Amino acid sequence: MKQFLDQLAVPHGDWTALFSACLGKMISVQQACAEYVVKNEDWDVDLERGVISFGTREYPLQFIGSESASSGTWLWGWENINDFPEKIIRLARETREFGAAQQIEALTTDEFDLNDTYNGHNLSIVTCGLADGYAYYRCPHNGGAFFVGLSDVPDAVFDPVDFPRFISTVSQCIQQFDVDHRLLVEGFLRWNQTPYEWHGSRITAHFTQDIIIAFEDVDGARRISAMRSV
Repeated sequence: MKQFLDQLAVPHGDWTALFSACLGKMISVQQACAEYVVKNEDWDVDLERGVISFGTREYPLQFIGSESASSGTWLWGWENINDFPEKIIRLARETREFGAAQQIEALTTDEFDLNDTYNGHNLSIVTCGLADGYAYYRCPHNGGAFFVGLSDVPDAVFDPVDFPRFISTVSQCIQQFDVDHRLLVEGFLRWNQTPYEWHGSRITAHFTQDIIIAFEDVDGARRISAMRSV
């Protein structure tokens, strides 16, 4: 992952940049997970066995962390106040190690207040976005919710997207989140294994049909100004 971030020139200590680089991938993964894994079925978790089930289908899980409705705080899974088996908090520990190396405070602080930027969904997007082969799921309960990473899911969850899905996902991301547009696009293209090149302030990405993504400078940042097929 460090090589991936270096290739994208993601600066150390910049949460927004890191989140942006992971976001396109994880929106795509989560949409596919809903289709191929969850399938609108009820969930059940066995933390001692380390599995989550939807209907009769079971998947290994990693405990990422939890949101408390009463205190309005996030608690990372590595704090392990419930004495969960060590095997199910490995991903959370690896995320903390990465956060320490990259100087990302939100990935190294045991507990902190929830807000629009730092919440279970966004923290899980980065946790699973940094790893290979994980989707995540929010498990609500009376006191809030906990978030788990799922592995050994169908390969289709990680299938590349075509250019209409790519454009719709990027559009969804920039409408819903405050992100670095350049890192969102390049991170998503690299995960999707879609060849692309820069031409001045434009990216040409080679799907079955080429698309051009044009950027403009706004307050010192590159913002998407147009996306079109050619």
